[in-house]
Amino acid sequence: MIKVRVATPADAAALVAIYTPYVEETTITFDYEVPSEATFVQNIEETVDIYPYFVAEDEGEILGYAYAAHPYKNRAAYDWAVEVSVYVDRTKRGNGTGKVLYQALEAALKKQNVAILTACITGGNQSSIHFHTKLGYQEVASFPKIGYKFDQWLDVIWLQKFLIKPEGQLPVFIPFVKLDQKITEN
Repeated sequence: MIKVRVATPADAAALVAIYTPYVEETTITFDYEVPSEATFVQNIEETVDIYPYFVAEDEGEILGYAYAAHPYKNRAAYDWAVEVSVYVDRTKRGNGTGKVLYQALEAALKKQNVAILTACITGGNQSSIHFHTKLGYQEVASFPKIGYKFDQWLDVIWLQKFLIKPEGQLPVFIPFVKLDQKITEN
């Protein structure tokens, strides 16, 4: 059974192992080099103060991870809009891990009063576009040939989902560290 929990620095090696083939073999991420385990530790530590960073595991084996990376842009007016990402072990895809992770992520972000989720997807990554649209995301922007990896120019598609209808004054954003962690775990 898949269980979702908050990521810890001890998870970094497993997350690097999941991310490595995406960097080395695909254009799903625009990283050219695999980030170090220390970089993952730092990202986890910095993220969980402000946003959720979750891992999904089954009988102690980490299957994937999802997190809210940062606000859409670094200005106060964007506090209610975040970019989200999910990565599932490529040998474990298709068992619902990504959906379970995103459901936990969206529940936590909603409790933080985040209103809008954004996802940045490489053009041509139909499985990710399909995954996001099934979860209620809609395409809102396309940037042709904006990235370059593996000797090719690549498009980027932005998708968006509303968690809270953006009307009137929104409640104050609550940092993740201030949430009751028990309500975010399955």
